[in-house]
Amino acid sequence: MSTLSYPDVVNYTVPLFIVAILIELGWIKWKGRGGRCETRDALTSLLMGAGNVASGIVLAFVALGFFGWLWQFRLLDLGASLWVVALCFVLDDLRYYWVHRYGHTIRWVWASHVNHHSSQHYNLSTALRQTWTGTFTMMMVMRAPLLLLGFHPAMIVFAGGLNLIYQFWIHTEAINKMPKWFEAVMNTPSHHRVHHGRNAQYLDANYAGVFIVWDKMFGTFVPEQADEKVEYGLVQNLATFNPLRVAFHEWIGLFRDVFQPGINLRARFLYAFGPPGWSHDNSRDTSLAIKAKHVERHPEDAGKPGL
Repeated sequence: MSTLSYPDVVNYTVPLFIVAILIELGWIKWKGRGGRCETRDALTSLLMGAGNVASGIVLAFVALGFFGWLWQFRLLDLGASLWVVALCFVLDDLRYYWVHRYGHTIRWVWASHVNHHSSQHYNLSTALRQTWTGTFTMMMVMRAPLLLLGFHPAMIVFAGGLNLIYQFWIHTEAINKMPKWFEAVMNTPSHHRVHHGRNAQYLDANYAGVFIVWDKMFGTFVPEQADEKVEYGLVQNLATFNPLRVAFHEWIGLFRDVFQPGINLRARFLYAFGPPGWSHDNSRDTSLAIKAKHVERHPEDAGKPGL
Protein backbone atom coordinates (compact mmCIF):
# COMPACT_ATOMS: atom_id res chain seq x y z
CA MET A 1 0.00 0.00 0.00
CA SER A 2 1.04 3.60 -0.55
CA THR A 3 1.75 5.95 2.34
CA LEU A 4 -1.67 7.60 2.16
CA SER A 5 -2.88 8.26 5.71
CA TYR A 6 -5.64 10.06 7.57
CA PRO A 7 -5.94 11.21 11.18
CA ASP A 8 -7.45 8.91 13.79
CA VAL A 9 -10.54 11.07 14.13
CA VAL A 10 -12.25 8.86 16.72
CA ASN A 11 -9.40 9.22 19.23
CA TYR A 12 -9.35 12.97 18.67
CA THR A 13 -13.05 13.26 19.49
CA VAL A 14 -13.10 11.09 22.64
CA PRO A 15 -12.61 14.15 24.92
CA LEU A 16 -15.58 15.79 23.19
CA PHE A 17 -17.63 12.63 23.79
CA ILE A 18 -16.89 12.81 27.51
CA VAL A 19 -17.74 16.51 27.70
CA ALA A 20 -21.01 15.93 25.81
CA ILE A 21 -21.95 13.06 28.17
CA LEU A 22 -21.37 15.31 31.20
CA ILE A 23 -23.41 18.13 29.65
CA GLU A 24 -26.29 15.76 28.90
CA LEU A 25 -26.11 14.35 32.43
CA GLY A 26 -26.28 17.88 33.82
CA TRP A 27 -29.24 18.66 31.58
CA ILE A 28 -31.12 15.54 32.74
CA LYS A 29 -30.43 16.30 36.41
CA TRP A 30 -31.16 20.02 36.11
CA LYS A 31 -34.25 19.91 33.89
CA GLY A 32 -35.58 16.55 35.04
CA ARG A 33 -36.24 15.51 31.45
CA GLY A 34 -34.37 14.38 28.37
CA GLY A 35 -33.99 10.78 29.43
CA ARG A 36 -32.64 8.81 32.35
CA CYS A 37 -29.12 8.14 33.53
CA GLU A 38 -27.94 5.53 36.02
CA THR A 39 -24.37 5.62 37.29
CA ARG A 40 -23.78 1.85 37.14
CA ASP A 41 -25.25 1.64 33.65
CA ALA A 42 -23.15 4.55 32.38
CA LEU A 43 -20.02 3.04 33.94
CA THR A 44 -20.70 -0.26 32.20
CA SER A 45 -21.02 1.58 28.89
CA LEU A 46 -17.72 3.38 29.50
CA LEU A 47 -15.99 0.08 30.32
CA MET A 48 -17.43 -1.48 27.18
CA GLY A 49 -16.11 1.46 25.17
CA ALA A 50 -12.65 1.09 26.71
CA GLY A 51 -12.68 -2.64 25.97
CA ASN A 52 -13.67 -1.93 22.38
CA VAL A 53 -10.67 0.37 21.96
CA ALA A 54 -8.34 -2.18 23.57
CA SER A 55 -9.58 -5.09 21.45
CA GLY A 56 -9.38 -2.91 18.36
CA ILE A 57 -5.71 -2.17 19.05
CA VAL A 58 -4.84 -5.80 19.78
CA LEU A 59 -6.71 -7.23 16.78
CA ALA A 60 -6.19 -4.42 14.28
CA PHE A 61 -3.69 -6.53 12.36
CA VAL A 62 -6.48 -8.91 11.26
CA ALA A 63 -8.56 -6.33 9.37
CA LEU A 64 -5.59 -4.28 8.21
CA GLY A 65 -3.83 -7.39 6.98
CA PHE A 66 -6.92 -8.41 5.04
CA PHE A 67 -7.30 -4.91 3.57
CA GLY A 68 -3.64 -4.79 2.56
CA TRP A 69 -3.78 -8.21 0.93
CA LEU A 70 -6.97 -7.43 -1.01
CA TRP A 71 -5.73 -4.00 -2.12
CA GLN A 72 -3.29 -5.63 -4.55
CA PHE A 73 -6.25 -7.03 -6.52
CA ARG A 74 -8.04 -3.66 -6.95
CA LEU A 75 -9.57 -2.92 -10.33
CA LEU A 76 -8.89 0.81 -10.06
CA ASP A 77 -7.03 3.31 -7.92
CA LEU A 78 -9.43 6.20 -7.39
CA GLY A 79 -6.91 8.43 -5.66
CA ALA A 80 -7.64 10.69 -2.71
CA SER A 81 -9.52 13.70 -4.02
CA LEU A 82 -12.28 15.22 -1.93
CA TRP A 83 -15.06 13.80 -4.12
CA VAL A 84 -13.58 10.31 -3.78
CA VAL A 85 -13.51 10.65 0.02
CA ALA A 86 -17.14 11.85 -0.04
CA LEU A 87 -18.20 8.96 -2.28
CA CYS A 88 -16.33 6.51 -0.05
CA PHE A 89 -18.16 7.90 2.98
CA VAL A 90 -21.57 7.40 1.34
CA LEU A 91 -20.81 3.90 0.06
CA ASP A 92 -19.26 2.87 3.36
CA ASP A 93 -22.47 3.97 5.09
CA LEU A 94 -24.38 1.67 2.74
CA ARG A 95 -21.96 -1.06 3.74
CA TYR A 96 -22.64 -0.21 7.39
CA TYR A 97 -26.40 -0.52 6.84
CA TRP A 98 -26.05 -4.11 5.68
CA VAL A 99 -23.53 -5.10 8.35
CA HIS A 100 -25.86 -3.62 10.96
CA ARG A 101 -28.84 -5.42 9.45
CA TYR A 102 -26.95 -8.71 9.51
CA GLY A 103 -26.13 -7.90 13.14
CA HIS A 104 -29.84 -8.21 13.94
CA THR A 105 -30.77 -11.07 11.62
CA ILE A 106 -27.77 -13.46 11.87
CA ARG A 107 -27.08 -14.74 15.36
CA TRP A 108 -23.32 -15.04 14.80
CA VAL A 109 -23.15 -11.30 14.18
CA TRP A 110 -25.80 -10.52 16.81
CA ALA A 111 -23.62 -12.22 19.43
CA SER A 112 -21.14 -9.40 18.93
CA HIS A 113 -23.64 -6.56 18.46
CA VAL A 114 -26.10 -7.45 21.23
CA ASN A 115 -24.09 -5.67 23.93
CA HIS A 116 -24.83 -2.32 22.30
CA HIS A 117 -28.54 -2.92 22.92
CA SER A 118 -28.17 -4.23 26.46
CA SER A 119 -28.73 -0.94 28.27
CA GLN A 120 -32.24 -0.17 29.46
CA HIS A 121 -31.40 3.53 29.28
CA TYR A 122 -30.80 5.70 26.24
CA ASN A 123 -28.30 8.49 26.56
CA LEU A 124 -24.96 9.51 25.09
CA SER A 125 -23.06 7.04 27.26
CA THR A 126 -24.98 4.24 25.49
CA ALA A 127 -23.14 5.15 22.29
CA LEU A 128 -19.91 4.00 23.91
CA ARG A 129 -21.33 0.54 24.72
CA GLN A 130 -19.47 -1.15 21.88
CA THR A 131 -18.45 -4.71 21.11
CA TRP A 132 -15.22 -6.40 22.10
CA THR A 133 -15.63 -9.23 19.58
CA GLY A 134 -16.43 -7.55 16.26
CA THR A 135 -13.32 -8.99 14.59
CA PHE A 136 -14.55 -12.56 15.16
CA THR A 137 -17.70 -12.01 13.10
CA MET A 138 -15.50 -11.45 10.02
CA MET A 139 -17.81 -8.69 8.82
CA MET A 140 -14.69 -6.91 7.60
CA VAL A 141 -15.24 -8.79 4.33
CA MET A 142 -18.16 -6.45 3.63
CA ARG A 143 -15.59 -3.78 2.80
CA ALA A 144 -14.09 -5.91 0.03
CA PRO A 145 -16.14 -4.29 -2.78
CA LEU A 146 -14.89 -0.82 -1.80
CA LEU A 147 -11.30 -2.02 -1.77
CA LEU A 148 -11.63 -3.75 -5.13
CA LEU A 149 -13.26 -0.66 -6.65
CA GLY A 150 -10.16 1.34 -5.72
CA PHE A 151 -10.91 3.12 -2.46
CA HIS A 152 -7.70 3.12 -0.44
CA PRO A 153 -7.77 1.10 2.82
CA ALA A 154 -6.76 4.15 4.87
CA MET A 155 -9.62 6.12 3.34
CA ILE A 156 -12.10 3.37 4.16
CA VAL A 157 -10.96 3.27 7.79
CA PHE A 158 -11.20 7.08 7.91
CA ALA A 159 -14.75 7.01 6.51
CA GLY A 160 -15.71 4.40 9.09
CA GLY A 161 -14.37 6.64 11.84
CA LEU A 162 -16.44 9.58 10.62
CA ASN A 163 -19.49 7.32 10.53
CA LEU A 164 -18.91 6.28 14.14
CA ILE A 165 -18.52 9.90 15.25
CA TYR A 166 -21.79 10.89 13.58
CA GLN A 167 -23.67 8.14 15.37
CA PHE A 168 -22.60 9.35 18.82
CA TRP A 169 -25.00 12.31 19.03
CA ILE A 170 -28.10 10.36 17.99
CA HIS A 171 -28.02 8.34 21.23
CA THR A 172 -30.08 10.80 23.24
CA GLU A 173 -33.59 11.56 24.39
CA ALA A 174 -32.72 15.21 24.99
CA ILE A 175 -33.42 16.01 21.31
CA ASN A 176 -36.96 15.33 20.15
CA LYS A 177 -37.14 15.97 16.41
CA MET A 178 -34.86 17.64 13.91
CA PRO A 179 -36.24 19.72 11.00
CA LYS A 180 -38.38 17.67 8.59
CA TRP A 181 -35.90 17.89 5.71
CA PHE A 182 -33.16 16.56 8.00
CA GLU A 183 -35.35 13.75 9.37
CA ALA A 184 -36.16 12.75 5.78
CA VAL A 185 -32.55 12.11 4.80
CA MET A 186 -30.37 11.71 7.86
CA ASN A 187 -30.36 9.38 10.84
CA THR A 188 -31.52 11.28 13.92
CA PRO A 189 -32.14 10.66 17.63
CA SER A 190 -35.80 9.99 16.86
CA HIS A 191 -35.00 7.38 14.21
CA HIS A 192 -32.32 5.72 16.32
CA ARG A 193 -34.49 5.59 19.44
CA VAL A 194 -36.76 3.32 17.42
CA HIS A 195 -33.80 1.10 16.59
CA HIS A 196 -33.01 0.66 20.28
CA GLY A 197 -36.60 -0.18 21.19
CA ARG A 198 -37.63 -3.59 22.51
CA ASN A 199 -41.28 -2.93 21.58
CA ALA A 200 -42.60 -5.43 19.05
CA GLN A 201 -43.37 -2.58 16.67
CA TYR A 202 -39.80 -1.30 16.77
CA LEU A 203 -37.83 -4.53 16.48
CA ASP A 204 -35.44 -4.84 13.51
CA ALA A 205 -35.88 -1.32 12.16
CA ASN A 206 -33.80 1.73 11.28
CA TYR A 207 -30.38 0.14 10.72
CA ALA A 208 -28.89 3.29 9.19
CA GLY A 209 -25.64 4.77 10.38
CA VAL A 210 -25.74 8.23 8.82
CA PHE A 211 -28.33 8.25 6.02
CA ILE A 212 -31.81 7.01 6.94
CA VAL A 213 -32.59 6.79 3.23
CA TRP A 214 -31.14 3.26 3.18
CA ASP A 215 -33.91 2.05 5.50
CA LYS A 216 -36.50 3.75 3.33
CA MET A 217 -35.03 2.15 0.22
CA PHE A 218 -34.88 -1.36 1.68
CA GLY A 219 -38.16 -1.36 3.61
CA THR A 220 -36.84 -1.30 7.19
CA PHE A 221 -37.82 2.24 8.18
CA VAL A 222 -40.21 2.69 11.11
CA PRO A 223 -40.93 6.23 12.39
CA GLU A 224 -41.10 6.95 16.10
CA GLN A 225 -44.75 6.96 17.15
CA ALA A 226 -46.15 9.47 19.63
CA ASP A 227 -48.52 6.80 21.01
CA GLU A 228 -45.81 4.11 21.33
CA LYS A 229 -43.16 5.15 23.83
CA VAL A 230 -39.85 3.41 23.23
CA GLU A 231 -38.87 0.77 25.78
CA TYR A 232 -35.11 0.27 25.69
CA GLY A 233 -33.04 -2.87 26.09
CA LEU A 234 -33.34 -6.47 24.96
CA VAL A 235 -36.42 -8.62 24.61
CA GLN A 236 -34.98 -10.56 27.56
CA ASN A 237 -32.93 -8.05 29.56
CA LEU A 238 -29.68 -9.10 31.23
CA ALA A 239 -30.27 -7.50 34.63
CA THR A 240 -26.53 -7.11 35.16
CA PHE A 241 -23.89 -4.40 34.96
CA ASN A 242 -21.02 -6.89 34.69
CA PRO A 243 -19.13 -5.92 31.49
CA LEU A 244 -17.80 -9.46 31.02
CA ARG A 245 -21.32 -10.86 30.95
CA VAL A 246 -22.49 -8.03 28.71
CA ALA A 247 -19.65 -8.72 26.27
CA PHE A 248 -19.82 -12.52 26.13
CA HIS A 249 -23.25 -13.75 27.27
CA GLU A 250 -24.64 -14.31 23.77
CA TRP A 251 -21.49 -16.08 22.55
CA ILE A 252 -21.77 -18.45 25.52
CA GLY A 253 -25.44 -19.06 24.75
CA LEU A 254 -24.70 -19.59 21.06
CA PHE A 255 -22.03 -22.23 21.64
CA ARG A 256 -24.15 -23.92 24.32
CA ASP A 257 -26.98 -24.23 21.79
CA VAL A 258 -24.76 -25.35 18.92
CA PHE A 259 -23.10 -28.14 20.93
CA GLN A 260 -26.15 -29.39 22.81
CA PRO A 261 -26.77 -33.14 22.36
CA GLY A 262 -29.53 -34.69 20.33
CA ILE A 263 -29.95 -32.21 17.47
CA ASN A 264 -29.08 -32.54 13.80
CA LEU A 265 -26.51 -30.62 11.76
CA ARG A 266 -29.12 -28.26 10.30
CA ALA A 267 -30.23 -27.22 13.78
CA ARG A 268 -26.64 -26.63 14.85
CA PHE A 269 -26.09 -24.43 11.81
CA LEU A 270 -29.25 -22.40 12.44
CA TYR A 271 -28.40 -21.89 16.10
CA ALA A 272 -25.23 -20.16 14.89
CA PHE A 273 -26.35 -18.46 11.68
CA GLY A 274 -30.13 -18.34 11.83
CA PRO A 275 -32.03 -15.34 13.20
CA PRO A 276 -31.69 -14.57 16.92
CA GLY A 277 -34.39 -16.41 18.83
CA TRP A 278 -34.50 -19.40 16.47
CA SER A 279 -34.84 -22.75 18.24
CA HIS A 280 -35.27 -26.28 16.98
CA ASP A 281 -38.24 -26.90 19.30
CA ASN A 282 -39.91 -23.48 18.91
CA SER A 283 -39.32 -22.76 22.59
CA ARG A 284 -38.12 -19.25 21.73
CA ASP A 285 -39.35 -16.51 19.44
CA THR A 286 -37.65 -14.67 16.62
CA SER A 287 -38.53 -11.02 16.09
CA LEU A 288 -40.99 -12.01 13.36
CA ALA A 289 -42.75 -14.35 15.78
CA ILE A 290 -42.82 -11.66 18.46
CA LYS A 291 -44.47 -9.25 16.02
CA ALA A 292 -47.01 -11.86 14.90
CA LYS A 293 -47.95 -12.71 18.49
CA HIS A 294 -48.30 -9.03 19.31
CA VAL A 295 -50.77 -8.57 16.47
CA GLU A 296 -52.71 -11.64 17.63
CA ARG A 297 -53.05 -10.09 21.09
CA HIS A 298 -53.65 -6.57 19.73
CA PRO A 299 -55.41 -6.88 16.36
CA GLU A 300 -56.06 -3.16 16.40
CA ASP A 301 -52.31 -2.67 15.82
CA ALA A 302 -52.29 -4.66 12.58
CA GLY A 303 -50.95 -2.55 9.74
CA LYS A 304 -49.00 -0.15 11.94
CA PRO A 305 -45.47 0.61 10.78
CA GLY A 306 -43.20 -2.24 11.81
CA LEU A 307 -46.01 -4.75 12.37
